Amino acid sequence: MSSIADALRLSPGPVDLTALETDAKPGYAGDKASGKTDLAAMGDELSELQERLFAEGKSGGNRSVLLVLQGMDTSGKGGTLRHTVGLVDPQGLRITSFKAPTEEERLHDFLWRIERALPTPGYLGVFDRSHYEDVLIGRVRQLATPEELERRYDDINAFEQRVVGSGTTILKCMLHVSAEEQKARLLARLDDPTKHWKFNPGDIDERAHWSAYQEAYGIALERTGTEVAPWYVVPADKKWYRNLAIGTLLLDTLRGLDPQWPAADFDVAEQRARLEGEAPLT
Repeated sequence: MSSIADALRLSPGPVDLTALETDAKPGYAGDKASGKTDLAAMGDELSELQERLFAEGKSGGNRSVLLVLQGMDTSGKGGTLRHTVGLVDPQGLRITSFKAPTEEERLHDFLWRIERALPTPGYLGVFDRSHYEDVLIGRVRQLATPEELERRYDDINAFEQRVVGSGTTILKCMLHVSAEEQKARLLARLDDPTKHWKFNPGDIDERAHWSAYQEAYGIALERTGTEVAPWYVVPADKKWYRNLAIGTLLLDTLRGLDPQWPAADFDVAEQRARLEGEAPLT
C-alpha cells in the first residue's frame, strides 16, 4: 500500500493541477470492490495504532498527528471523515471544520484560530479546510494584497515547521476533483431532497472562478510543500480510491510513529494481589 504514498506525494517545483488526473488510482492496481475491502481491512490496525498514540499522550508523550483535508466543494472532505477517519476510536480524535472567520478571529492574525485548534499530545486532529483558505480565497477573491499573500506563505511554512518540531506530524492532502465531477455531484444534491441541506448556492458562484482556484492551489502547493510537511494530491473523482488513499496515508503515518503501550507506573503484581485478596463487597 505504501506505493500509494509514493505516487501521491508532490515533488518540489511548480505545480500544474491540470496535468494531474482526477479520476486515476495512482499506486493501486485493484478495483472499486477490492479498494473498499482493503480500506475496511485497515480498520483494526488504524484503530489500535491511534489508541496507542492516545495512551502515549496520556502518559507524558508529546506526539500527535494532524490531517489537513483541503479541496474544492464536493471533493469529499466529509466523505473522507465518515469512511476513513471514522475507522479510529473517537476518544482520541478531534475534528475542526473551519468556516468564515468570526468577528473575534478577524481581530487576530489568520493563524491564531489554527493554533488554538491544533491537536494536543496523543490526539489525531483533522482540519476540514484549514489555514490554506487564507491563501486560496484570499488570492482568488483578492481579499489580500500580493505582498500579504507572500507573507502568509512564509508564515505557514514557519508555523508548520514549529508545529512539527513540537511533536505533531502533519499530513496534508489536497482532494483533487474535476469540474465535471463537481457539477455532477452538485446536480445529485439538487435531485435528492434528502441532500438539499448539503447544497449551498454559493458553490455555483465559486465554480465561476474554477481556473483561478486551480491556479491558486498550484501556487499554494508549490510554496508550502516542504520536507517536514509535504503535500499529497489525491485524485477524488473516484470516491472509493480517495478514501483508500487517505486511509493508506494515515496508516503509513501511524506506522512510522509506531507508538507503544505505556509501561505501568505501578506494581502490577501488587495490585493483582490486592484485588484477589480483597474482602467480599457489601
